[in-house]
Amino acid sequence: MTAQLNHTIVAAHDKQASASFMTDILGLPPPEPFGPFLVVHTGNGVSLDFRDVSADTAIARQHYAFLVSEGEFDEIFARLRDHDVPYWADPGGKRPQQVNTNDGGRGLYFPDPNGHWLEILTRPYGS
Repeated sequence: MTAQLNHTIVAAHDKQASASFMTDILGLPPPEPFGPFLVVHTGNGVSLDFRDVSADTAIARQHYAFLVSEGEFDEIFARLRDHDVPYWADPGGKRPQQVNTNDGGRGLYFPDPNGHWLEILTRPYGS
């Protein structure tokens, strides 16, 4: 049997704002309610299930990377610029407002409203 990631829970201080930010920027279908969650479905069947935590709860920053086509990269990059979302070429945030060309593709990192670190890349690492 092969294990496949099905979903993960994403902590948020405002699950609606966070899930909507992700779907808007990435061009995904709107989030769907399911119990206490707002579910964001990705193109490969994995879902990100946003759940509210109290405002006084610190949220540990997580990293979520999305493999996209060259065309999708251009569309997402345009939306990031349209919304004045800062971005970096590296996960350490040392190369602001730059795009990397790792593995012959393109990639960048940007924060969501809770400080989670989102990444878009056009080539898998090591390809």
